[in-house]
Amino acid sequence: MVDGVVGTGGEPESSDSLRTFGAVVQALREHAGLSREEFGDLVGLSKHTVASVELGRRMPDPTFADRAEGVTGNTGALRRSAPCLSRQPGLAAWFRRWARLEATAITLYTYECRLIPGLLQTEAYARTLFTNQLPPMDDEQIEAQWAARAERQRLLRERPNTAFAFILEEHLFRRRTGGLEVTRELIDHVLAIAELRNVEIQVMPTEQETHAGLDGPMRLLETPENKWFAYCEGQESGQFIADSKVVSMLQMRYARMRSQALTLKDSVSLLQRMRGEL
Repeated sequence: MVDGVVGTGGEPESSDSLRTFGAVVQALREHAGLSREEFGDLVGLSKHTVASVELGRRMPDPTFADRAEGVTGNTGALRRSAPCLSRQPGLAAWFRRWARLEATAITLYTYECRLIPGLLQTEAYARTLFTNQLPPMDDEQIEAQWAARAERQRLLRERPNTAFAFILEEHLFRRRTGGLEVTRELIDHVLAIAELRNVEIQVMPTEQETHAGLDGPMRLLETPENKWFAYCEGQESGQFIADSKVVSMLQMRYARMRSQALTLKDSVSLLQRMRGEL
């Protein structure tokens, strides 16, 4: 699991709105005298997907309410309640708390040494990651993952007063994940994002004698109330950190990395050179 992506080991935790919506779907289906399989045939879903929706484990797609209304009597209940569903698809339960704070943060710092952070990924790069994940994901899961990621990426342009800073290892671009074309597009995209007034992107060179981030990736954010939190992510879990002493330690490490990485201007120059080599 990387960048809040839900693997294939299970669905994200439910929410009150999803469970309530699912209960209404089940009640209307049963009132119409339809089994889950019959209902699924009518709305274009498998009986297992219908069960996931009814149990509040799956976010229905945008057209589900209209299709379901047509086979359950057109009561309007599903059509009116669907816009109130609150869970963002494709985000793991342990990442969701961070994502909520991320949406209102006034400062957001990210250091990444494994892959390009989700906020900076192109669709082609992200889909390369999704399609190569193990255990494999099906098409529906991949679409949910990309929908969640694309939604998060809106933060960069819709929150111009939020200060975003990224420190990225040089080898993330050198690896050429997805091939040459995907990497070209990725570098072009990162260079374009670097031009935004509220975004700073620094590259940590591969040859670096001292490095304060060897313990792994980290994220730091500041809330509108000027409280700081941190988040660190592993293979199949994420750690939300509110302890001020630990957060302070991570801030110290991030500050040191900012002095060790290339300057903003030199980072852009390096990315442009790498782009020319492809």
